[in-house]
Amino acid sequence: MKTMKRIKPIFAATVIAVALMSINGCAGMSDRDKSTAIGAGVGAVGGAVLTGGSTLGTVGGAAVGGVIGNQVGKDKK
Repeated sequence: MKTMKRIKPIFAATVIAVALMSINGCAGMSDRDKSTAIGAGVGAVGGAVLTGGSTLGTVGGAAVGGVIGNQVGKDKK
């Protein structure tokens, strides 16, 4: 269990770092692209939380979140 206690803060720090670095890449994106990226990020975090950090849950959550974000973003003008 000691390993799990160390992995959670490292995982959280990694997610935050990636989110902060990706902000610069969003400057030229359309609203739909931004919605897709946000949906994928939220889905990945949600999938990781719901499955206890499994890779399949994280990737699946990102895929589902990206599709939902893409569909929500297409209505924005």
